[in-house]
Amino acid sequence: MSKNRISARIAAISESATLAVDAKAKALKAQGRPVIGFGAGEPDFATPDLIVEAAIAAASNPAMHRYSPTNGLPALREAIAAKTLRDSNLKIDPAQVLVTNGGKQALYNTFATLLDPGDEVIVIAPYWTTYPEAIALAGGKTVVVLTDETSGYRATVTQLQAALTPKTKILLMVSPSNPTGAVYAPAQLKEIGDWAVKNDLWVVTDEIYEHLVYGDAEFASMPVLNPELADKCVIINGVAKTYAMTGWRVGWMIGPLDVIKAATNLQSHATSNVNNIAQAAALAAVAGDLNAVAEMKAAFDRRRKLIVDELNKVNGFNCPMPEGAFYAYPSVKGVIGKTINGKLISSSADLAAVILDEVEVAVVPGEAFGTPGYLRLSYALGDADIAEGVMRIQKLLN
Repeated sequence: MSKNRISARIAAISESATLAVDAKAKALKAQGRPVIGFGAGEPDFATPDLIVEAAIAAASNPAMHRYSPTNGLPALREAIAAKTLRDSNLKIDPAQVLVTNGGKQALYNTFATLLDPGDEVIVIAPYWTTYPEAIALAGGKTVVVLTDETSGYRATVTQLQAALTPKTKILLMVSPSNPTGAVYAPAQLKEIGDWAVKNDLWVVTDEIYEHLVYGDAEFASMPVLNPELADKCVIINGVAKTYAMTGWRVGWMIGPLDVIKAATNLQSHATSNVNNIAQAAALAAVAGDLNAVAEMKAAFDRRRKLIVDELNKVNGFNCPMPEGAFYAYPSVKGVIGKTINGKLISSSADLAAVILDEVEVAVVPGEAFGTPGYLRLSYALGDADIAEGVMRIQKLLN
């Protein structure tokens, strides 16, 4: 009797589309091709010197060469609690923090800890590619609420109510959003939080882009707006985006003590502690000031205006101005059905492939985010590359 070599659970997982596009772009660059990659959500800045210096010092400390507590270095958990109070006005105990190997492990831990088979999670689309996979691995079911550019990619309570079933256990909220850059106003978040409380739901809120908001947009943390949510809310965060530390792999989850204890038990068998050197770097980041963050934010603000202005000059593109994060998410429905250089464009995936093949620009198709008919372009790269990359798309499609 033959047996499958790969378990059905793992075989059902798709490769991260954003990382796949980034890997392909980097491989072509390594071959000497002039590829411009809008794929990965990765700041082009170096990690600030003070953070790097803290890591170097930690590497020389023999105490850092040993196992440390699974839930994180005590000093780092205390600093995360202080940082959360400073940035979000949310008072937590350091015992409510679990330090993880990036935000992805925080998400995986959270869904694995909260979900039983068949439990449903309401996820607003466009969504980050990892959310449905982490939910499925935990035995949960993703229930999608679709949004589009007409609402600025924001969902309403009416839409959420329509997705509610007796099996709904969690509402996943992301503001600022990857992939759209949408930011919910505090009043909108408060209304959604009230709805979650009324329906006795858990809320998992991904706040990884908390510092990257522009113009009049305002970041707000749901358990601050809705204190009654505190006992059924898990916050996901990390240093990757704010401090240009994507490769350091330090994130965290904040939640009720019983959830954090259970998630810590899980992590003790999965990975044990996060790399101590990276934790020391993260401590320097969260305990320090936000000056470097302000400089990066100013650059991202400039770049978002540049990329949106130029994308809206492409025939068939409609790109709202993102209010946060560092992504533009244009509708490309006006290009679907057209033929470009002899190739029929029947989907946004087709369009992304043609753009890479014809003008060597890497973008991620909306299929990866649950909404065909769109493209995601990260503007966390240099101004010159943004201008050149979009110009190539203009020449191809105009």
